[in-house]
Amino acid sequence: MAEAVFRAPKRKRRVYENYESPFPISFGPNCGPKKYFKIFRAEMINNNVIVRNAEDIEQLYGKGYFGKGILSRSRPNFTVSDPKLVAKWKDLKTDMPIITSKKYQRSVEWATKLMRRQGHDEDTVHRILKDYTKPLEHPGVKRNDEQNSEIVSKMEGTEDREKLSVMNGDSGKPDGWEDPNKQSDCLQDLGHDPLTGDGLDGHVVPLPHVHCSKQDILPQGGAQPEDSSHQVGLTCARERGPADEYVLVEETVCDVSKTEDAPNEELAQKKLICRRNPYRIFEYLQLSLEEAFFLVYALGCLSIYYEKEPLTIVKLWKVFTTVEPTFRTTYMAYHYFRSKGWVPKVGLKYGTDLLLYRKGPPFYHASYSVIIELVDDHFEGSLRRPFSWKSLAALSRVSVNVSKELMLCYLIKPSTMTDEEMESPECMKRIKVQEVILSRWVSSRERSDQDEL
Repeated sequence: MAEAVFRAPKRKRRVYENYESPFPISFGPNCGPKKYFKIFRAEMINNNVIVRNAEDIEQLYGKGYFGKGILSRSRPNFTVSDPKLVAKWKDLKTDMPIITSKKYQRSVEWATKLMRRQGHDEDTVHRILKDYTKPLEHPGVKRNDEQNSEIVSKMEGTEDREKLSVMNGDSGKPDGWEDPNKQSDCLQDLGHDPLTGDGLDGHVVPLPHVHCSKQDILPQGGAQPEDSSHQVGLTCARERGPADEYVLVEETVCDVSKTEDAPNEELAQKKLICRRNPYRIFEYLQLSLEEAFFLVYALGCLSIYYEKEPLTIVKLWKVFTTVEPTFRTTYMAYHYFRSKGWVPKVGLKYGTDLLLYRKGPPFYHASYSVIIELVDDHFEGSLRRPFSWKSLAALSRVSVNVSKELMLCYLIKPSTMTDEEMESPECMKRIKVQEVILSRWVSSRERSDQDEL
């Protein structure tokens, strides 16, 4: 068997962000005292590990690219803003989402249906929504009145004679602004949570009972989540800031202008009106089981809760194995490649177990597609994916067509290792890893190479 030739990772042509850190922890000479070591919080919901806190999401994905947004392809950057409207009003300095009137009305309809399911009568629903969705005078818009007027003057006189202006609401603050809890208490929780019963239906696997010592309750690292005040409770709607609670709605008002040329011509007057968002949609970070356990076991910077109780490392090992029977095998390989500096991601798209990225998906294309197998000292045992020559050749062809190398990762366990030892993550200390790069052998190409020699 010849030694594989290392091929440098292929860097992406366009990179839109800077590389921060390989892990979401502080390390080095300037990391500070240990008491400032931050413990992130996650929850086990319907067999998924979910991070709700916005700051934790930013740290976990920005430093190490752990997880993915539940409403995004990778980075959790979901927004309700309309991209075309954002580009149209790019000179307006605001952090609030800009949406169309049609999209806002759809949110109102969703809020109406939700309140009906909660048992409210039609009069109550109509009264609450009428007060909740009235125009508001938002401070973020009020500070930009002068700039908004300049934008309007620049945008006037277009070919379609569109007259654009910004409307901040009625004079004075409305009743809903002064006391939002007065008539809209039932709307405080109208934000759509994809993890509730309406959003994600799944069978919750009961957690097995595990007896362990007190020192196993906390992740490795020793810092307690209760040491930091930001770990108390879950992220509520108000913690996301006004940018999520308020939106700018582009509405069209037709005015009849009387001029000499067109006495009865109607002008389309578009305005941005600040309103409350009656149906907010939040995005959370979903961690794979391997990523979650690595953050708990290897880095000690994550605490996973189930029904408000923290799960121990040993219990997580058993729970994840119950949820995904092949978890032990995939995690051992994940731990191995993460420790070598790679960023492993799920390789389901290309028919493999893992994809290996240098630094992260935003910077490089995946270099390897990895197939994981757990064998004994004699490379024997029940294979997870028993390949035939035909299926192996097909998988190799797929990997070559997407400019990736196919790697077989063999996890070699001693023949004397018992099932009881596999019940703890400490069994990884006795596991050896062997990597095999699979490449196609083309007879004509090999013959020409031999002739040149």
